[in-house]
Amino acid sequence: MALSGETVPRSGENLLTFNRQFYDTLWSKARLVSPEQFNTWTLIRPLLLHAARRLEVGPGLRPRLPIAGTSFVDISFRALSQLRVAGGLTTMAAAGALPFSDREFDLISAFDIIEHLDYDEAAFAELARVAKQGATLLLSAPLHPARWTEFDDAVGHCRRYEPDQLLVKLRQNGFVVARTAGFGMRPRSQLLARLGLWFLASGGQHAMWCYNAIMMPLAARLQAGLQWREGFAPTDTMDDVLLVCRRTDEPQ
Repeated sequence: MALSGETVPRSGENLLTFNRQFYDTLWSKARLVSPEQFNTWTLIRPLLLHAARRLEVGPGLRPRLPIAGTSFVDISFRALSQLRVAGGLTTMAAAGALPFSDREFDLISAFDIIEHLDYDEAAFAELARVAKQGATLLLSAPLHPARWTEFDDAVGHCRRYEPDQLLVKLRQNGFVVARTAGFGMRPRSQLLARLGLWFLASGGQHAMWCYNAIMMPLAARLQAGLQWREGFAPTDTMDDVLLVCRRTDEPQ
């Protein structure tokens, strides 16, 4: 059942605590999945040629950038531990306070992160601060507050974005949208989506094991290829969007 997009279920410390507990539990019995297994790899692979310094924010155990040599920040100790063993450069930190120097990275990804943050302005400002001039930002987010569902509640979302609102936030922080595609790991099948939601809502280690071992691999396997449009394309038919952005110092 859809809920009003104006009602935010959690905020502040309550939201941070929920997200940390939820994702630490989610990753407790999960294995690290290599980025090559996701439909984003065809996008990311050519970007690596000009990305000596890479940062991924909040990857959990589903990183989209190559693990070895990439800097990762997350609030989940369990996720960071596995990323570190695989060669990642890991730091426990929040997206709104990145522990890096100004203009440090050529390629930054933040998949399904900003919708979890009570104060997203700080996260946008930090992403802009650590991005080099001309750097690429890969950003995904859920759209259309009116399409809020119990799934958003279950996974710790704080908001869905109006498309124009998201575009304004990016422009205010010096990002220009180069390409747009529909995105999301949520299955198109309503049956699979409801089954996954039931596993999440039921809680417990068995439910989390089933979600990680069955639902997530199945969703990854069933992902369609990304269909790109130039610029900030119309998003009326998209529930979630993936944006390829460029960092610029030119006035927006």
